[in-house]
Order: sequence, then C-alpha cells, then structure tokens
Amino acid sequence: MAERVAATGARLVGPRVRPAGAPRPAPPRRPGPGALLAGLVRTARPRQWVKNVLVVAAPAAAGQLFTGAALARLPLVLVLFTACSAAVYLVNDARDAEADRAHPLKRRRPVAAGQVPVPVAYAVGGALAVLAPLTAVLLCPPLTAGVLAAYVVMQLAYCLRLKQVLVVDLAVVAAGFLMRAMTGGIAMDIPLSRWFLITTGFGALFMVSAKRYSEAVEMAGKGGATRALLTQYTTGYLRFVWQLAAGGAVLGYCLWALEGGGVPQTGLLPWRQLSMVAFILGVLRYAVFADRGTAGEPEDVVLRDRPLALVAAVWAVLYGLAVTGW
Repeated sequence: MAERVAATGARLVGPRVRPAGAPRPAPPRRPGPGALLAGLVRTARPRQWVKNVLVVAAPAAAGQLFTGAALARLPLVLVLFTACSAAVYLVNDARDAEADRAHPLKRRRPVAAGQVPVPVAYAVGGALAVLAPLTAVLLCPPLTAGVLAAYVVMQLAYCLRLKQVLVVDLAVVAAGFLMRAMTGGIAMDIPLSRWFLITTGFGALFMVSAKRYSEAVEMAGKGGATRALLTQYTTGYLRFVWQLAAGGAVLGYCLWALEGGGVPQTGLLPWRQLSMVAFILGVLRYAVFADRGTAGEPEDVVLRDRPLALVAAVWAVLYGLAVTGW
C-alpha cells in the first residue's frame, strides 16, 4: 500500500486520497451584500404584495379614495402592511429552512439555499414586525397599529401551529384578507359597514377555500400533497366550503347594495343596485375555475381570464358611478 501511494504521488488524507500539492477546497462563500439583499426581497414574496392593495377597499367603497387625506395616508398604510407580511414570510422561511432543504421546490428558497442566513432572516423579520406597528402609532390612528400588530401575531401563530389545525387554517387566511380591507378604513377613520365586512369576509373565504380545493384536486391527480393538512380535507368538504362562502358573499353584497352602503342615492340610475348583476356574474365566473380545480392563485385567475377581467371592470365602473353620485 505504501509503495502504491508513493508511486502515484498521492497521500492519504483521512478516508480519501488527495494528490500531493493539490489545493484544498475553498470554504463556501458568504453571500455579498447585493446577493443578500436580493435574497431578502425574494423571501418577502413580492408577487404576494398585490394582496395588500386591499387596504384601499374601504375608502373606495365609501367614495373617499381620491381625497387628499387618502392620497397622503393610504400609500403609507400599504407600505406598513407590506412590511408586516414580509416579516411573516421571513420568519416562516427561517423556521422551516431545514424542512425546505429536503423539498424538491422549496429548497430553492433563499433561506433554505443559504443565500440568506437563518439568523439574518429572523433579525430582519423581527425588526419589520416591530417597526411597522410602531410607525403606525406615530403616523396613523392608534387602532391602525393595533390591527397591524394583531395581523403579525395571528400570522406567526399560523406559521407555528394554526396551519396544522383543520378549518382554523382557512379562517386565519381569510381573516388576513379581511384585516387588509379593514386597515385602510380604520386608518382613514371611515366607519366600516357590517355588510362590507360580511361581503369581504365571505369573499376572502370563497377564494381561500377554492384555492385549497384546487390544490386538493391537483394532489389527487399527481399523488403528492403541497400542504400536509390537505390530506385531512376531502375535496367534497372543500367544495362545500367554497360554495357556502360564495353564497354568503353574494347575499352580503346584495343586502349591502340594497341598503345603500352608507352612501345616499343621488345618481340618475340605481348604479349600486345594478352593480349586483356584475358582482354575481363575477362570482359565477370565478366558480367555474373553482369547480374545475384550477383556481390556485386568485390573481392569476383574474388577470388571465378576459371575461372575468371584463366583468370586474364593469363592476368597478358601476360602483364608481354609485359612489360619485352620477
């Protein structure tokens, strides 16, 4: 053995043989500032930020979207809610880094891939979770900070435990959308109609349960689950939930429109009541994709289906005419 090693010019290094004079392997490089920043942004899920536009829902419904106060405060509220949601994603990915490394797709996430160190993700996420409500205390009505803090606590509880609890996981995700819609009205001191809250809550539950149903259908077709909890749901139950939520959203909106939504009717035509037709058609059109099991991402469904986008535009015009008093 010694002669063989001497003849080949190699030496034993532990259990492996390394040629004499060969350079030692370089240690893994730490990500530079640019790569680290890019990884943090990716971990914050920029594609999901569009959901935070819901903060304009209450001011828009009250006809106060383009007032000076709204133009000054709503961008700030949008940024603060985006910071809160980014904080949740950062903490979630830091906590799940080990499990994500064993997943064929999630291992590409910046934290799991090592582009963002776990302590950095925790630190940035924690800082955003604290700074966003504190900023709201200084620049917005106090209740705004309370809603932001409650959102962060609820979503962190979801990441740690609640996403593993049947039905509660659906309610928490839907409540996140509802809190987005509430925050804009609270920041603007706009009274929130009970019908607005009912419609928004059931509408959010409709989209969330339709997404879960689509994931369950896809799981049944491919034989693998993207969410562990999906194995405990049946497609029949999820279908029941999104159908119930769709009916609740339609009923809530119709009652809201017939009541007047808090805005007196001064236009030439009953635009608010006419908007019920567009709203119902939009729900029915979206239900087509839910029934097919292809309603995975709500924003993709709305943007890619031209008839649905057209119905949404018609609804926006009719409601806009109602709140402006045409």
